[in-house]
Amino acid sequence: METSVVTTKGQIVIPSKIRKRYQIKEGTKIQFKEEGNKIVLEPVTPDFVRSLRGSLKGTGVLETLMEERRKDRERENESR
Repeated sequence: METSVVTTKGQIVIPSKIRKRYQIKEGTKIQFKEEGNKIVLEPVTPDFVRSLRGSLKGTGVLETLMEERRKDRERENESR
């Protein structure tokens, strides 16, 4: 287990072994998620983005988005 200390600015250093394993480089975005009483850090790398491909398939997200856009257009037209 690796540890790091939080600075007065709230910053931490990700140990080099972990940075190399997860291809974290300067400029890599890190996503923070809370899971119960834990904080999970996920690097937003090309591998991470590829792993999400298809994860929303069949959930109706596209239909919901299209319906919301349609409602927005209707509201816009009504306000003119």
